[in-house]
Formats: sequence, C-alpha cells, structure tokens
Amino acid sequence: MSLFGEEKPDVLELEAINPFMPLAARMRPRKLDDVIGQEHLTDEGKFLRRLLALKSATSLILYGPPGTGKTTLAQIIAKSVGANFVQLNATSSGVTDMRKVIESAKEEARKNSKRTLLFIDEIHRLNKGQQDVLLPPVENGVLQLIGATTENPYFEVNGALLSRMKILRLEPLNPDAILKVLQKAIADAEYGLGKSQIILSPEALEEMSYLAGGDARTGLNLLEQAIEWSEATGKEITLQALSEAIERQLPRYDKSGDQHYDVVSAFIKSMRGSDPDATLHYLARMIAAGEDPMFIARRIVICASEDVGLADPAAILVATAAQQAVALIGMPEGRISLAHAALHVAKAPKSNSAIVGIDKALAGLNSTAEISVPLHLRDAHYAGAKSLNHGLEYKYPHNFPNGWVEQEYLPLGLKGAKYYKPTGHGRDK
Repeated sequence: MSLFGEEKPDVLELEAINPFMPLAARMRPRKLDDVIGQEHLTDEGKFLRRLLALKSATSLILYGPPGTGKTTLAQIIAKSVGANFVQLNATSSGVTDMRKVIESAKEEARKNSKRTLLFIDEIHRLNKGQQDVLLPPVENGVLQLIGATTENPYFEVNGALLSRMKILRLEPLNPDAILKVLQKAIADAEYGLGKSQIILSPEALEEMSYLAGGDARTGLNLLEQAIEWSEATGKEITLQALSEAIERQLPRYDKSGDQHYDVVSAFIKSMRGSDPDATLHYLARMIAAGEDPMFIARRIVICASEDVGLADPAAILVATAAQQAVALIGMPEGRISLAHAALHVAKAPKSNSAIVGIDKALAGLNSTAEISVPLHLRDAHYAGAKSLNHGLEYKYPHNFPNGWVEQEYLPLGLKGAKYYKPTGHGRDK
C-alpha cells in the first residue's frame, strides 16, 4: 500500500518472502502459534491470544530486548485483525510523516471500513511534539498504535500517551527457546534450510543457542553463516569448526560439563577472595560463552549475602539491583551491571556471619531442647489470650531508655545459645 510516493514508510507484508532474504527474515513467524519464547503472552488464555480472538484495537507498547519478536508480533496482530500495517521508525520519521499516516487512516476507515495499525519502532525516541500528534487518533480509534522499545517505557514515553496504551513485556529467549528456533529453521523446507545439505553436529547447534545471547535474530544469523561456510568448504560444522565458520574463537566452556562448574566456582571464589581482576576474567568467560546472564546474577546475589553479608550491607542491594537491571535491559548492556555488582562484591569487606548464623540456628532445631515460644512473646491480640498469660510480662522496648530492655527472647531450652558471631570486618563490627 503506497501512502507517500517515494517518501512512504515501510509497509510490510508477511507473505513478501524471497529466497534472497536473510534466513532471519524468511523465518519470521506468520501466526501466533509460530512464536517461540513468549508463552506468557501467546499461550491459550494469555493476553495476546485473547486480543486476537476479540480482534481488539487496543494500542500496545512491546517492551523487550532485541530479537525477541516485537516487530513480528505487531505484524501478526495487524494481519489477524485485518488492519493495514504501516511502519515508521522514530529516528527517521517526523511529525509530517505521522500526519500523513493519520489522514490516510481516516480515509481508509471512511472508504473501506478498514483499520490502520501504525507500528513505530524505537518509540522511546519520539519527542514530546511527535507523541502529542499521536494522542488524538489513538484516543478516538483512528489508529491502533503499537510501539516497540528496548527502553523502560515508563521513563521514556509521554505519560499521556502511555495511559492510552497497554505495556507488554517481552522476555529474552533462553537457550532452549533459541534452539527450537534454529531446529525449526533447519527443518523448514519452504522458508528455511530444509532443502539444504546440512552437516551440523548437535553440539555446534547447541553452542549457537548460547552464543545468540537471547536474540533469535542473532541465532539465525549465526546458523546461516555456519551453513554457508559448510557449503563452501564441504566440512561438517563441529564444535571445533564453529569458531572458524563464524570467524570467532569460542571459549573453552562446556555449559553442561566440568568446565561450566569450574569456571563458576572460580568466579565465586575470586569474589570471595577479593580479587577484582580474576572476578572480571571469569565473568568475561561466562559472558563470552553465552552463559545465562540471570544465572550469573543469581551467583552474585548469593555471594553478596554469603561472603559479604553484614560487613557491607549495601552489597546485597547492588547485587539485586544488577539482577533487576539485567532482566530489564538484557544483554549485551547487562554485562555492565553484572561487572558493577561483581566488582562491588569482590572489593567489599567480607563476613560470613549470616550463613554461619542461620546454619547454626537450623542445626539447633534438631536438638531435644524445649523450644516452645515463651509466654511473654506469644500473640496477645485475641480474646482469651490474657487468661492464658500470653504476652502479660512482655516489655515493650520503646518504653525504655535507648529503646532497649533486657528480657529473654529465645525458648527456655535454648537459653544462652549463640548463633550470630560478628566477624569484626567492615560494618559487622
């Protein structure tokens, strides 16, 4: 559909496939059932499935890292609801382009009773004036607007426009999902590689699923690059040959074998041992090998409590913030937050009093000592508690100088037990 002559924005049709297109473009899903890795939106009963069933004109923001299917989902929605699909990019389209789309949408609705779906890539880059132009047609239904962004829309999109759209979060694809995408491309004889003579080891294919870093497009590009190399050389794509095929040295790191556990162990011990350079080395090895960034983040969070603990209470805050940041922005930018948190943990003073204390307390539960809650600590907020002497002798610390008063809190059988032992390091003094 031509709207603007030579200056028209891209108008994409899912059927417009030719054999010269990159594999990633040819394998773009054509219906919701083809979408892999976003089951929280696409499974039966989930939001997108209901949206398409109702042929709803709800405007959306698709928020997630690259290669997770934002453009694809917008195309599928347009096709499913029978709308004209028009695409603009926020970095190259101005107010004039948007006004032309709006006028064309009004004409299309009036003449053909057909809806127009405007897809804006990188919607977070629109300035306030551009966003304001979109408000009336979105509000009165002239346009169904779908914006795609890798940035948090709550920070980047005008509140007035945001209030008229529903935000859908797309997740990075895990290696299993990427593997399914690659296997589907290999088997698909119509659009994929099903007619090619592929000599590819399962280990090499699995390695690609990790190297993709949660991005299906990257995974398909790696596969296509490796297949072209195999066809040119006549060689099988083994794990060893993959580095030659993609012109990249692969780290020696088996994500399911000893190398995996050895590198992770060295990473944790380097943080515990306060060696920032070794910490960064092992972190880099895991990132380069395609390790799940959330797995790395969890290890840092654990280390922040187990090995730093009360010596630097801020460590757990930095570690959990990094975990949230990685989930929010994905890779490769997430590597910065991982390095930030890992270095904080490595450089922090160390105390294991938290893990030692809780393990001692758990072990204490296995004794034969009487561990009933003392009467003065029991709940006294119900009728009849006083007759049972519950809470009668409890001393409220805030009624005493400095907010403290001596009284027994441990069960009678554990009186005098010591679980917490300060190390004297950092804030644990």
